[in-house]
Amino acid sequence: MFTGIVSALGEVKAVERRDGLVRLTIESPYDAAGVEIGASVAHDGVCLTIVEIQSRQGGMAHVVDVAAESLALTTMGDLKPGDRVNLERSLRLGDELGGHMVQGHIDGLGEVLAVRRDGEGWRVRIKPPRAIAHLVAPKGAIAVNGVSLTVNEVDAEGFGVLIIPHTWAVTTLSKLKPGDKVNLEADVMARYAARLIEARSNA
Repeated sequence: MFTGIVSALGEVKAVERRDGLVRLTIESPYDAAGVEIGASVAHDGVCLTIVEIQSRQGGMAHVVDVAAESLALTTMGDLKPGDRVNLERSLRLGDELGGHMVQGHIDGLGEVLAVRRDGEGWRVRIKPPRAIAHLVAPKGAIAVNGVSLTVNEVDAEGFGVLIIPHTWAVTTLSKLKPGDKVNLEADVMARYAARLIEARSNA
């Protein structure tokens, strides 16, 4: 379980394509002494398990295996050496819940429609896949590449989010441009509410 508050930026150092999966090596400022093999870390919103750890000057390098389903449903298969990814370690009991409850299970790929300056922030318009469009609501929460954001408006084309300068500076969202694909995870409460409504309608 995560909160959508990015705690570090990682850099992809190696991409190894194996039979049915992709192995990624990521460098980050995390302290290797505080991270265990088997730990869950969100990478651009995708929950992945650390399988190797190496201490590096100023941080560490870790390895994750991305399975076929995640490659098909997320941006993980498009990563290449030099790319940056938003990282978040899993929530611990007693941690501050600064964003919203994020599971690290991507619902689908969205398409960036527009990025423009809006006062001191930036407004990003995104087209969600049809399968989750009904889960996106004004003032509701959504995770975009692992970043917890508030939906500002929704229309037939898509939805918009306003990104404050701090979030713009410490995440990869500042690299977005029209046409880019982004990992979307709808608010878990919206997901359960939609399932309940569907179940009642079919009863």
